[in-house]
Amino acid sequence: MANIKMLNMAGEEAGSIELSDAIFGIEPNEYAVHAVIKNYLANRRQGTQSAKTRGDVRGGGRKPFRQKGTGRHRQGSSTDPSQIGGGVVFAPKPRSYRYTLPKKVRRLAMLSVLSSKLAENELIVVDKLAFEEPKTKEMIKVLENLKAEKKALVVMADKDENVVRSAANLKGVRTAVVGSFNVYEVLNHQSLILTSDAVKKLEEVYK
Repeated sequence: MANIKMLNMAGEEAGSIELSDAIFGIEPNEYAVHAVIKNYLANRRQGTQSAKTRGDVRGGGRKPFRQKGTGRHRQGSSTDPSQIGGGVVFAPKPRSYRYTLPKKVRRLAMLSVLSSKLAENELIVVDKLAFEEPKTKEMIKVLENLKAEKKALVVMADKDENVVRSAANLKGVRTAVVGSFNVYEVLNHQSLILTSDAVKKLEEVYK
């Protein structure tokens, strides 16, 4: 098991914590991570793009100009894709891009990014994270103390409304509880901040 130091909200060392090698110490699987991110982005697509084929374009019942004598190519319909205002060849239509991946692949991808964050020293564990009332300034101060001023994903064991509201207006900072964040978000944030309770809950979920 990896043993790393645990910090408090002031950025001072508050003991140490053991992290399970089965969750934070595996060899990252790039294929699984790529597959899950590709799946996540595909599932987010609205799929509302649409254009008209020649069958959808209004008109086209009458030959647009006579067969000979105009110096133009023979054309039988104004809806032809070669004409201005005509239809689109193989026009996109509304569709769903959603598909699913095996549970084992999704699990492997999550363990891979968690292990990667630890290996790259981008994982921060705090003993607790709590505010008496929602204060954006207090959250900014905590992030500065933890040296996580840039994009940070803060993960708690259970939802704390004061913490959520304190971080709501901070650009690049997102709060989540165990089970509500995904692989894309972990990679999209420079720092991953876990409370000690969140670490325990993660180990229960992925044991």
